[in-house]
Amino acid sequence: MERNLVMIALFAALIAALGLIPKITLAFGVPITAQSLGVMLCGTVLGSKRGALAVLLFLLLVALGLPLLAGGRGGLGLFVSPTAGFLIGFPIAAFVTGLIVEKWRSAPLTLVAGIAAALGGIVVLYVFGVIGMSITLDKSINEATVLVAAFIPGDVLKAAIAGMLTAALAKARPNSVLSRT
Repeated sequence: MERNLVMIALFAALIAALGLIPKITLAFGVPITAQSLGVMLCGTVLGSKRGALAVLLFLLLVALGLPLLAGGRGGLGLFVSPTAGFLIGFPIAAFVTGLIVEKWRSAPLTLVAGIAAALGGIVVLYVFGVIGMSITLDKSINEATVLVAAFIPGDVLKAAIAGMLTAALAKARPNSVLSRT
């Protein structure tokens, strides 16, 4: 139990630390950040439940006003901004990513974690992000989808990195990849 709490807190801190990497803000107000890589890693390394809890802890701290999002942003106002859908989708994305890694054991971990990160951290996250942008920006679903298309190449790269990092961690410290224990 204690180990789980430490890992959840550690991965919430990892998401926050990835927010220190300078962001690139697109014209419609949604930044490209490294924090979605942290969400992917929460799922691939911690598994579904612990990964989602790590992201929820991070979001709780953001909601309380701590400036943990890229660019030093924090507070409840973010949950009604163009990024709201992405924030709401973060824990679900981590959960789905972790669930895939937990259940799919017949292929190499690099491949499984990379595909899981792509499905959870891109497909699932984009569903929430597109809906959130559609609502907050008063755009159609198609218009919001076009707006987020710019994120796809970077997120595919992040999914591949998540797969490689998870496999490297599993090789170096097998008991640290809780999604596989």
